[in-house]
Amino acid sequence: MKAKADPAPECALVLIAGAGRLPELVAESLRRARRPFRVIALRGFTGQTLRASADATVDLLDLAATLKLLRRWGPATVVPAGGVSRPSLAAILNAGAALRNREALRAIAGGGDDRLLRAALALVEEEGHRILGVHEAAPDLLCPEGPIGRRRPDPDAAASIAAGRGVLKALSPYDLGQAVVVAGDRVLAVEGPEGTDRMLARARALGRRPFGWGRALPATVLVKAPKVGQDRRIDLPAIGPRTVRNAARAGCVGLALEAGGTLVIDRDATAAEADRLGLFVVGSGTAPR
Repeated sequence: MKAKADPAPECALVLIAGAGRLPELVAESLRRARRPFRVIALRGFTGQTLRASADATVDLLDLAATLKLLRRWGPATVVPAGGVSRPSLAAILNAGAALRNREALRAIAGGGDDRLLRAALALVEEEGHRILGVHEAAPDLLCPEGPIGRRRPDPDAAASIAAGRGVLKALSPYDLGQAVVVAGDRVLAVEGPEGTDRMLARARALGRRPFGWGRALPATVLVKAPKVGQDRRIDLPAIGPRTVRNAARAGCVGLALEAGGTLVIDRDATAAEADRLGLFVVGSGTAPR
């Protein structure tokens, strides 16, 4: 663990920064709101810009070091943001053996991502800290209601969107991903641990005429939404310009997001990319919680 001097007492907001642009955007949003904060960078994940100014750098699985920092800095509001790779079962057990019963750790690690993330949050909360979701710390990053960009879904795309939302709702209890690719009432791909980009690559591999149908598919749409009952303080679904490009390569005519429940990385760039490629990006509806 590498840490700078203790933060000022008034800096009770701590950003735990994973991979990708999201932590940087959260930091920018907090600065615009003039909210003082500190950053804990995750070694091997946090981007160079944010890592260079971080108050401390820890290993992902060094839970003891993270808790020690938070303990030293006093009661904090913790904002986890950015992606991390799921560690192996052995690594989780070795890292957490000093914090929890080994059998309990095995049960946590053997479950899905939701269970693992909830367990990590519980450890922080047990120390008297509060967890704040990205949607609460930086609400300007949430998808708004309505289109992002110039295009809107037509009736065929709207039917695909409705089907996709139904699929995501039905799959929520099984702790799968937060996205599906649908064409009419046919599911082409369901997101798993590999993430949205690789799911779209699978959908692309099917092509526009899969299964030897000999006819074009109905409007193909990427649908993203949080799981029903998901703890929204962690791992909200997110898209950005790259998602739009990959959706276009997969043959999608657009992206449908839950308004208020999906993060949009670089909204202006996302809208511009969607317009350039002729796709719609639309936020609508609110899934049951």
